[in-house]
Amino acid sequence: MCDLEGCGNQADLPPIKIDPEQRRLFLKGLAALPIATVLAYPDLASATAERLETTTLTLSDGSTASAALALPDADNAPAVLLIHEWWGLNDQIKAVAAELAKQGYIALAVDLYGGEAATTPDGAKALMSAVNPDKATATLAGWVEWLRTHKQSNGKVATLGWCFGGGWSLKASVAATVDATVIYYGDVTTPTSDLKKLVGPVMGHFGTEDARINEAMVSGFEANMAEAGKASDLTVYWYEADHAFANPTGARYDADDAALAWDRTMSFLKHNLVTRG
Repeated sequence: MCDLEGCGNQADLPPIKIDPEQRRLFLKGLAALPIATVLAYPDLASATAERLETTTLTLSDGSTASAALALPDADNAPAVLLIHEWWGLNDQIKAVAAELAKQGYIALAVDLYGGEAATTPDGAKALMSAVNPDKATATLAGWVEWLRTHKQSNGKVATLGWCFGGGWSLKASVAATVDATVIYYGDVTTPTSDLKKLVGPVMGHFGTEDARINEAMVSGFEANMAEAGKASDLTVYWYEADHAFANPTGARYDADDAALAWDRTMSFLKHNLVTRG
């Protein structure tokens, strides 16, 4: 279960089925599969992740940050900055970046754990607790600018994060100029003074059964957004689901709600990064 420290255990693979021939063709790069199927199978997620390019960024303090980059087959493309769950930058997050690139976005999956990733709650808790907030903020702001000025970019950037990354998706959009923000069940206890700095609209996906990222927290966020003059820029969706309902590798995965949230996210990104002038 989720608590104040993080977001449960990765266990009990949901019953997503794949034909052996489909698997073989996918691994050979000869077939496409739904993103939920890819994420549910470690070998498929790994094969997808291997296709991404590792890129680095030198920060103002001289340190180096790394990220996994997936590029679309197009120029003048919008960009999405992906921020991982408390597990770290693993193959699942990289596979989502690959899917976004297929949809026409420059997709950059950032690493806030310095190359480490966890497979147990204790490991994830340790990595998450070690994150320096100021360093993470500078890292995300640096990557936003990197994406905005990328040679294939149309200059528009969105942030997208889950759980730990959901909270940081909002923080990144406060720290840098971002055209759209997507939050999946992330901590949104952000003061009004910070929310006034937001430039683009925000979409949030939350589960009614989530014990921590709950109605009280989200209602406070909505009130703070209204006080900041941003009420019309916020769209909140509730799902009859638990925390991490969009993660196919977890026991709380809800396929229908995950698919609906993803469709809404894709429409939101398209509207704010492509359709709007």
